[in-house]
Amino acid sequence: MVAYLLRRLGQSLLAVIAMAVLVFVGVYAIGNPVDILINPEATERQRLEVMERMGLDRPLWEQFWVYFGNLLQGDFGRSFVYGESAMSVILQRLPATMELALFALVLAIVFGVPLGVIAGLKPDTYTGRGIMAGSILGFSLPNFWQGLMMILIFAVFLGWLPAGGRGQTTEFLGMRVSFLNADGLKHMILPAINLALFKMALVIRLARAGTREVMMQDYIKFARAKGLSHRRVVFVHVLKNIMIPVVTILGLELGSMIAFAVVTETVFAWPGMGKLLIDSINRLDRPVIVAYLMLIVFLFVLINFLVDLLYSVLDPRVRLAQRGAQ
Repeated sequence: MVAYLLRRLGQSLLAVIAMAVLVFVGVYAIGNPVDILINPEATERQRLEVMERMGLDRPLWEQFWVYFGNLLQGDFGRSFVYGESAMSVILQRLPATMELALFALVLAIVFGVPLGVIAGLKPDTYTGRGIMAGSILGFSLPNFWQGLMMILIFAVFLGWLPAGGRGQTTEFLGMRVSFLNADGLKHMILPAINLALFKMALVIRLARAGTREVMMQDYIKFARAKGLSHRRVVFVHVLKNIMIPVVTILGLELGSMIAFAVVTETVFAWPGMGKLLIDSINRLDRPVIVAYLMLIVFLFVLINFLVDLLYSVLDPRVRLAQRGAQ
């Protein structure tokens, strides 16, 4: 097990280094922030002074070594726009994005798994077909359009929920969060559902396919032959086995929820990292863009690592393979 952990850590480290190089090439080779940050009527001398202060007057290879050396020290530079550490700017918005993504993930699991199991147990009924038709809509409809329709129906026409913003926040473990008060929860419902719809459709299809496959296995027939109730067969034998691929996929999807919550945060004016990224791209605030991308890379690598560990706990075959490899 130790050898497996060390091997996975080495692979994760290589992935982070490779992405650090790609992020530098993709961000620092595009555009000139001075063109946006400085007054168009500024003199050439003023432009050169600003570029020198930002370190943009150096050759690209020299900028890379400064950038990579700072990364090793956890320094992503100072934001061109906010005038403070780029990572601190990102971390101020991180709680808003994390609680939205986690809430959406919980919704996707709580509703997706039971619906998928029902569709798998009753594939030829109107209920099963209706669930699968709904999952197709979840895959097909654009995320931004879903968000706009939800605002139109639930905020404008019915007036049940707020159209945007984060609402009232409460301090929790040194962070400002929305889920600990009623107003914050009301503001979170629409964007969380919007972010969860695609993942919920994915979970429904995974759970349905897994249920259909597991119900045909010999151990399910044996459990039924022993006289176990249908409820026990489903909750003990079926759910445990279908959760292996669901956990694997949802681990990766949590990273994508955090990384690609940009559309949802923009539509609902949710003050998270995604909205900050869009603003930083428009202003060519390179340190913030780099800090965001590297944080997302780290989160993806960390989540993948934890999913691998959880997968080995859920599936005994993985543990046996690890022992064989050692």
